[in-house]
Amino acid sequence: MSFVINNISKSFADLEVLKNLTMQEEENRIICILGPSGAGKTTLLNIISGVIKADQGEISGFAGRNISYLFQEHRLLPWKTVAQNIDFVLKDKLNREQRLKAVSRYLDMVELTEFSSYYPSKLSGGMKQRAAIARAFAYPADILLMDEPFKGLDMQLKIALMESFVKLWTLDRRSVFFVTHDIQEALLIGEEIYVLTDRPAHVKGKVSNHIPHAQRKDIDSPALHQIEQEIYKLVTL
Repeated sequence: MSFVINNISKSFADLEVLKNLTMQEEENRIICILGPSGAGKTTLLNIISGVIKADQGEISGFAGRNISYLFQEHRLLPWKTVAQNIDFVLKDKLNREQRLKAVSRYLDMVELTEFSSYYPSKLSGGMKQRAAIARAFAYPADILLMDEPFKGLDMQLKIALMESFVKLWTLDRRSVFFVTHDIQEALLIGEEIYVLTDRPAHVKGKVSNHIPHAQRKDIDSPALHQIEQEIYKLVTL
């Protein structure tokens, strides 16, 4: 199955946010939507998820699919422990025994097993976001929408969190729509990278990144540098 976003436009009153935006991709890929802040990337995710409707154009491949969200803010429930936060999204999906196994599995994947009984207020910022990543993956969704979840973090923490994300995705592949304004994030995670214009946004072009994720840890590698230059060419058009 493929996802088609065809000629989408969206305005809010007199503010034109998206204009004739078109994308098409196969499922179980990490699709990166790269564009400047305020360009309408979040609006596009909201159209994909069905929260809002486009003014014109159509999308296909999304109807009837379970969707999970990962935000810039961790949005953990403060009155629940890390384990309970993950269990919370599974209550209507799995029985108790299955939930316990799933929670344990995802906590282990993001290296938070020993912190399973901690409340969010007792966790560092990076640990909170790892817990949020685990919760997003634990939910049995077909599609994961990521709205700049690494924004504002220092580079070392950002890379560690992206490695946690890629580890989870490699073991439990699903379709990912990842929006960012950061070219390095796009390079380290994205497989298909769509470069957007400023508002009203449309697609300037697409760059494919076929380098295996295990080989992307060195952001200064010649292979990634070549792809980075392709992206910059589109950004500066």
